[in-house]
Amino acid sequence: MKRIDITFNLTEVENIDELSQSEQELINISRRMTTQAYAPYSGFYVGSAVLLENGKIITGSNQENAAYPSGLCAERVAVFAASSQYPDVKIKAVAISGNAKSHNISHPVTPCGACRQALLEYEVKQEDPVKVFLSGHSGKIYIIDKIQDLLPLSFTSRELTDL
Repeated sequence: MKRIDITFNLTEVENIDELSQSEQELINISRRMTTQAYAPYSGFYVGSAVLLENGKIITGSNQENAAYPSGLCAERVAVFAASSQYPDVKIKAVAISGNAKSHNISHPVTPCGACRQALLEYEVKQEDPVKVFLSGHSGKIYIIDKIQDLLPLSFTSRELTDL
Protein backbone atom coordinates (compact mmCIF):
# COMPACT_ATOMS: atom_id res chain seq x y z
CA MET A 1 0.00 0.00 0.00
CA LYS A 2 1.25 3.46 -0.82
CA ARG A 3 -0.13 6.80 0.33
CA ILE A 4 -0.16 9.54 -2.31
CA ASP A 5 -0.77 13.16 -1.40
CA ILE A 6 -2.41 15.39 -3.99
CA THR A 7 -1.84 19.09 -3.55
CA PHE A 8 -2.34 22.27 -5.51
CA ASN A 9 -1.34 25.88 -5.13
CA LEU A 10 -3.46 28.97 -5.11
CA THR A 11 -2.65 32.63 -4.81
CA GLU A 12 -4.32 34.58 -2.03
CA VAL A 13 -4.73 38.29 -2.62
CA GLU A 14 -5.63 40.44 0.38
CA ASN A 15 -6.89 43.41 -1.63
CA ILE A 16 -8.41 43.63 -5.10
CA ASP A 17 -6.11 46.59 -5.82
CA GLU A 18 -3.20 44.13 -6.06
CA LEU A 19 -4.66 42.77 -9.31
CA SER A 20 -4.52 44.11 -12.85
CA GLN A 21 -7.31 46.42 -14.06
CA SER A 22 -8.79 43.66 -16.23
CA GLU A 23 -8.79 41.17 -13.34
CA GLN A 24 -10.38 43.76 -11.05
CA GLU A 25 -13.05 44.42 -13.66
CA LEU A 26 -13.86 40.72 -14.00
CA ILE A 27 -14.19 40.27 -10.23
CA ASN A 28 -16.22 43.46 -9.81
CA ILE A 29 -18.61 42.32 -12.54
CA SER A 30 -19.06 38.96 -10.80
CA ARG A 31 -19.70 40.79 -7.52
CA ARG A 32 -22.31 43.02 -9.19
CA MET A 33 -23.97 39.94 -10.66
CA THR A 34 -24.77 38.71 -7.13
CA THR A 35 -27.45 41.42 -7.10
CA GLN A 36 -29.06 39.77 -10.14
CA ALA A 37 -29.37 36.38 -8.45
CA TYR A 38 -32.78 34.86 -7.89
CA ALA A 39 -32.28 33.13 -4.54
CA PRO A 40 -35.46 33.52 -2.48
CA TYR A 41 -35.02 30.10 -0.82
CA SER A 42 -31.37 30.02 0.21
CA GLY A 43 -30.68 33.75 0.50
CA PHE A 44 -27.23 32.95 -0.94
CA TYR A 45 -26.43 35.11 -3.97
CA VAL A 46 -23.74 34.10 -6.44
CA GLY A 47 -22.50 35.99 -9.48
CA SER A 48 -20.11 34.91 -12.19
CA ALA A 49 -18.24 36.54 -15.06
CA VAL A 50 -16.55 34.59 -17.84
CA LEU A 51 -13.78 36.25 -19.84
CA LEU A 52 -13.48 34.96 -23.38
CA GLU A 53 -10.41 35.03 -25.59
CA ASN A 54 -12.10 37.63 -27.81
CA GLY A 55 -12.40 40.00 -24.83
CA LYS A 56 -16.15 39.52 -24.29
CA ILE A 57 -17.39 39.04 -20.75
CA ILE A 58 -20.44 36.83 -20.27
CA THR A 59 -22.24 36.96 -16.93
CA GLY A 60 -24.46 34.74 -14.86
CA SER A 61 -26.16 34.59 -11.48
CA ASN A 62 -27.68 31.71 -9.56
CA GLN A 63 -31.32 31.00 -10.36
CA GLU A 64 -33.25 29.00 -7.78
CA ASN A 65 -36.56 27.22 -8.15
CA ALA A 66 -39.13 26.00 -5.63
CA ALA A 67 -38.70 22.55 -7.19
CA TYR A 68 -35.18 22.04 -5.82
CA PRO A 69 -32.73 21.17 -7.33
CA SER A 70 -33.91 22.38 -10.71
CA GLY A 71 -32.20 25.79 -10.40
CA LEU A 72 -28.76 26.59 -11.73
CA CYS A 73 -25.60 27.98 -10.20
CA ALA A 74 -24.13 31.26 -11.46
CA GLU A 75 -21.00 29.78 -12.97
CA ARG A 76 -22.92 27.22 -15.01
CA VAL A 77 -25.35 29.90 -16.22
CA ALA A 78 -22.39 32.01 -17.39
CA VAL A 79 -20.30 29.26 -18.96
CA PHE A 80 -23.30 27.70 -20.73
CA ALA A 81 -24.29 31.11 -22.11
CA ALA A 82 -20.70 31.76 -23.24
CA SER A 83 -20.54 28.39 -24.99
CA SER A 84 -23.89 28.84 -26.72
CA GLN A 85 -23.14 32.40 -27.87
CA TYR A 86 -19.46 31.89 -28.74
CA PRO A 87 -19.01 28.12 -29.25
CA ASP A 88 -15.56 28.37 -30.82
CA VAL A 89 -14.06 31.03 -28.53
CA LYS A 90 -11.86 29.87 -25.66
CA ILE A 91 -12.58 30.77 -22.06
CA LYS A 92 -9.64 32.56 -20.45
CA ALA A 93 -10.92 33.14 -16.92
CA VAL A 94 -13.93 32.76 -14.64
CA ALA A 95 -14.70 34.95 -11.63
CA ILE A 96 -17.14 33.68 -9.01
CA SER A 97 -18.39 35.84 -6.14
CA GLY A 98 -20.89 35.27 -3.38
CA ASN A 99 -22.94 37.23 -0.90
CA ALA A 100 -25.78 36.48 1.49
CA LYS A 101 -29.12 38.09 2.27
CA SER A 102 -28.39 38.18 6.00
CA HIS A 103 -24.76 39.36 5.91
CA ASN A 104 -21.91 40.37 3.61
CA ILE A 105 -19.54 37.54 2.81
CA SER A 106 -15.91 38.61 3.16
CA HIS A 107 -14.18 35.36 2.22
CA PRO A 108 -13.83 33.56 -1.13
CA VAL A 109 -16.73 31.32 -2.10
CA THR A 110 -16.00 28.13 -3.99
CA PRO A 111 -17.97 26.34 -6.70
CA CYS A 112 -20.00 23.25 -5.90
CA GLY A 113 -18.98 19.87 -7.29
CA ALA A 114 -21.41 20.02 -10.22
CA CYS A 115 -20.01 23.41 -11.25
CA ARG A 116 -16.44 22.20 -10.95
CA GLN A 117 -17.28 19.32 -13.30
CA ALA A 118 -19.11 21.61 -15.76
CA LEU A 119 -16.27 24.15 -15.79
CA LEU A 120 -13.69 21.40 -16.24
CA GLU A 121 -15.54 20.18 -19.33
CA TYR A 122 -14.72 23.43 -21.13
CA GLU A 123 -11.10 23.47 -19.97
CA VAL A 124 -10.64 19.92 -21.31
CA LYS A 125 -12.52 20.74 -24.54
CA GLN A 126 -10.38 23.77 -25.33
CA GLU A 127 -7.12 22.13 -24.17
CA ASP A 128 -6.11 25.35 -22.39
CA PRO A 129 -6.21 26.20 -18.70
CA VAL A 130 -8.92 28.51 -17.38
CA LYS A 131 -7.90 30.83 -14.53
CA VAL A 132 -10.38 31.04 -11.66
CA PHE A 133 -10.95 33.99 -9.31
CA LEU A 134 -12.96 33.30 -6.14
CA SER A 135 -14.24 36.07 -3.89
CA GLY A 136 -16.95 37.17 -1.54
CA HIS A 137 -18.66 40.55 -1.48
CA SER A 138 -15.34 41.94 -0.23
CA GLY A 139 -12.12 40.69 1.33
CA LYS A 140 -9.41 38.41 0.10
CA ILE A 141 -9.48 36.69 -3.27
CA TYR A 142 -8.23 33.26 -4.29
CA ILE A 143 -6.68 32.78 -7.72
CA ILE A 144 -6.40 29.27 -9.10
CA ASP A 145 -4.39 28.74 -12.28
CA LYS A 146 -6.61 26.06 -13.79
CA ILE A 147 -9.94 24.39 -13.12
CA GLN A 148 -8.27 20.97 -13.00
CA ASP A 149 -6.79 22.04 -9.66
CA LEU A 150 -10.30 22.34 -8.21
CA LEU A 151 -11.18 18.79 -9.22
CA PRO A 152 -8.25 16.39 -8.80
CA LEU A 153 -8.79 12.85 -10.06
CA SER A 154 -11.58 14.18 -12.23
CA PHE A 155 -13.76 12.28 -14.65
CA THR A 156 -13.41 13.59 -18.21
CA SER A 157 -14.28 12.61 -21.74
CA ARG A 158 -10.94 10.79 -21.92
CA GLU A 159 -12.51 8.01 -19.82
CA LEU A 160 -15.22 7.56 -22.46
CA THR A 161 -12.87 6.93 -25.38
CA ASP A 162 -9.95 4.70 -26.25
CA LEU A 163 -7.66 7.70 -26.83
